[in-house]
Amino acid sequence: MWSSRRHLSHDYSAAWPLRLVLCALLSVAPLVAGAQRAFYVIGHDRNLAAGNYSLYPDSVSRKLTPAPAGKKPFYISHYGRHGSRYLNSRKGYDIPYNMMRKADSLHALTPIGRRVLNDLKDIIEDCEGRWGDLTGLGKRQHSRIAARMVKNFPEVFEGDAFIDARSTPVNRCVVSMGAAVQQLVRLNPRLQVTMNASKRDFVYLNHQDLELRDSMKSKRANDAYDEYASYRWSNPRLMSLLFVNPDSLRSVVTEKWLNYYLVMVSLIQQNTHMGVDKEFLLNLFTNEEIYRFWLNENAWWYMMHGFFALNGGHQPYTQRFLLRKIIEEADAAIRSNRHGANLRFGHETVVLPLACLLGINGYDFKTDDLSQLESHGWWASMVFPMAANIQLVFYRSGPDDDDVVFKVLLNEEEATLPIPTDIAPYYHWCDFREHYLKMIDAYDHR
Repeated sequence: MWSSRRHLSHDYSAAWPLRLVLCALLSVAPLVAGAQRAFYVIGHDRNLAAGNYSLYPDSVSRKLTPAPAGKKPFYISHYGRHGSRYLNSRKGYDIPYNMMRKADSLHALTPIGRRVLNDLKDIIEDCEGRWGDLTGLGKRQHSRIAARMVKNFPEVFEGDAFIDARSTPVNRCVVSMGAAVQQLVRLNPRLQVTMNASKRDFVYLNHQDLELRDSMKSKRANDAYDEYASYRWSNPRLMSLLFVNPDSLRSVVTEKWLNYYLVMVSLIQQNTHMGVDKEFLLNLFTNEEIYRFWLNENAWWYMMHGFFALNGGHQPYTQRFLLRKIIEEADAAIRSNRHGANLRFGHETVVLPLACLLGINGYDFKTDDLSQLESHGWWASMVFPMAANIQLVFYRSGPDDDDVVFKVLLNEEEATLPIPTDIAPYYHWCDFREHYLKMIDAYDHR
């Protein structure tokens, strides 16, 4: 069974130029059936189906549009997800492993099934004591992102520029922050750096809105998701591949969860040193099966963090406190006449709803029909790979320039916002402030 990783050795970023294939497919929508576009992309590189386990597109070539005449970068406001990590807990591995182990005790595994059981055992042993930890690749991702910041916007980081770096007090986020800041200081030892990882910053770095969390899985939303996803969970072909007599194992093997967790386990390995060694697991699945997994995961993330009409259509407002903080700190940087950056490190459950709240690249799409997501380009995997980040890069001609402009970068690529501009891909800061403050004020006073 073919795998795009076969010839990649340990170059974990090599697959991401295929993101250009995705862009090409999106641009020729009339030529490619809407419901099949992601299928073709996944056919080129199955690991792109990994959603929040996808690798950061380090190797994508990014062309940046020159700034309006006379404008120079002076400030960056950033929010970044931690880099590549191990699975958060044993649960995702124990569920399929325990099913396979019980089947093995009944002498019900095929030779392929026994190899899967052994691979799962190897992976669990490798992860023991590392659950949720940043991998070496995760550190390198943030180091490279920081280096490109300096390369692309040197004026922001020159001399005694300030760097205010803050992280949620979660190990993988703190280490990601450290990797980025270490690289910045390596490139300019004169930087004035402050670093914090405090629960006090949780209110905006990883806000948990109880009202919105309670409404995520409203009955209407959950029923719609179950109807959309239910027929894709089964995989009788996989069952026949792993077990001598699958029908006799219904009391010890749950087909839905075995299929789901084996796909997930196979996809997350790209973030660890086990990625190539355990390629066998990914080769268990056909492109169609991986695509079905992606469809269900994409819809689930939309229900949880997108503008899904059936749960109230407000989930992205969980990030209104972060958006206010971004505006406040940008205003302070503009007033101070200093140059530098506010760097924030957290989680995919912030990056995705923040992108939706801002309407980056049309991710503010609102629907009650989950089948519309793919054709409208609402692909969560394109927003929040490991080390995902949103950057607002600010420009002006000098301290007395009242017309501050900026552009937004999603994973270091220029992106669009749903506000008018006469200098695309740049926007006037005053327009941004007015639009988004009015929007979140209206939500707070609804």
